[in-house]
Amino acid sequence: MTPTRSCSPLDQGPSSETKPTNCDHNFSGVDDEKKMNVGDSNGSTDDVQSVVVQTRDRDSLVSTSAAGAATLVSQPDVPDGGLRAWLIVLGTSFSTLSSFGYINSWGVFQSYYEETLLKDHSPSDIAWIGSIQICLVFLPALISGRLLDLGIFKIPFVAASVLLVVSTFLVAECTQYWQFVLCQGLATGIGVGMVFAPSLSIIGHWFRRKRGIAIGLTTFGSSVGGTFFPIAARKLIPVVGFPWTMRILGFILLVTLSVPCLTLARRLPPKKVSGRLFSFRIFRDSPPFAVYTGATVCLFLGLFTILTYIDISAITHEVSPEYSFYLVAIANASSAIGRIVAGLTADKIGAINFIAPTTLLTGIITFAWPFATSGRSLTAIAVLYGFTSGTVVSGFIIPAFLLGDISEIGQRTGMIMTVGAIGGLFGTPIGGAINKRSGGFEQVGYFAGQSTLFFWLFPDATLLSPVLY
Repeated sequence: MTPTRSCSPLDQGPSSETKPTNCDHNFSGVDDEKKMNVGDSNGSTDDVQSVVVQTRDRDSLVSTSAAGAATLVSQPDVPDGGLRAWLIVLGTSFSTLSSFGYINSWGVFQSYYEETLLKDHSPSDIAWIGSIQICLVFLPALISGRLLDLGIFKIPFVAASVLLVVSTFLVAECTQYWQFVLCQGLATGIGVGMVFAPSLSIIGHWFRRKRGIAIGLTTFGSSVGGTFFPIAARKLIPVVGFPWTMRILGFILLVTLSVPCLTLARRLPPKKVSGRLFSFRIFRDSPPFAVYTGATVCLFLGLFTILTYIDISAITHEVSPEYSFYLVAIANASSAIGRIVAGLTADKIGAINFIAPTTLLTGIITFAWPFATSGRSLTAIAVLYGFTSGTVVSGFIIPAFLLGDISEIGQRTGMIMTVGAIGGLFGTPIGGAINKRSGGFEQVGYFAGQSTLFFWLFPDATLLSPVLY
């Protein structure tokens, strides 16, 4: 029996005749990859149709051809546990706490700047600081992903950690709008981006069957940071002032970032990478990945709107400022539960099967948010939004692991996050401009909710592939 060439299920035709595939994937570059022929060479093949059997291990594909032959291509063996692997998760958790968790507190700064330091600037102008942060969380992923594939991890990670700490200290000295854009927007954003993206990618080196829970625990750190930092900032500012508040936050980041700097490490050997940073070949070889990447732009256009404006929207409805800032922390605390649930569930039922309905709920909640006018109703919105958006943030990156060769995981992660950064850059400023023009948040909710629902519609409409379901 002659083994067939292994390829993605999307490249197999439905015909009962053996056809040449249009599969460009090359799995031979993985050193410890194992190939196993399955089937009975003596069996009749006249009535056998070409079928694709998707294994429960979503990192392996079993393709059965009309000749009755099947080829199993499995990804390299991974620890999926053990002290060293779970130390990686500890490091990635502290990494996301210090990066994505830190900028998740932006809603408190948006409200504070509108009321005090930058009150002469419009909400949309101020929102650009936060949107630059969000954009730069994802934009450098293309570079950090390529470096990770090449085996370069520790030096840029430590350098980014230093940049994040230094930029936080520099924010304490800012008094002008352009200074905040430079220090809190650009410098902090670049530091966060070069810390956050490799932390997600490196999980793929150490986990496969337990990858969902590993990602869930990793993103749990961002929920902890998003809960702690806004409360700490708002409580410290009246006591020690804004400059010393930022210095204290800088010292906290210095401690928390030391954990990933000491524990994180690659496991797979470096990959010889040629070609461009942004490879259109990957889109061509996997149309589902291309569609999913485009859909993330819509997701990021709307996903961060509530977290940015829920504090200031509560104040406009005469909710006490002493309570309104807690709404950001409540949303982030609730997202911690969502991220853990997403990690546990995605491993069992598939990433898209779980995040598709929770994305739908996130969009619906975003539509409802502007009509919450009391402290209780806004608290309910914060809790529900935090849970559902937490599942989306935890699970949206998993398809990047599944739709291609694990040796290119850094590049695929970088591409999906870099393209998605476009939405993160423009989402909240557009919301601020809509708020200024309309005088309320109803139209803002419509815009953000529709953007989020587009992310839900695109992957479902294209039936991304059995790999994800």
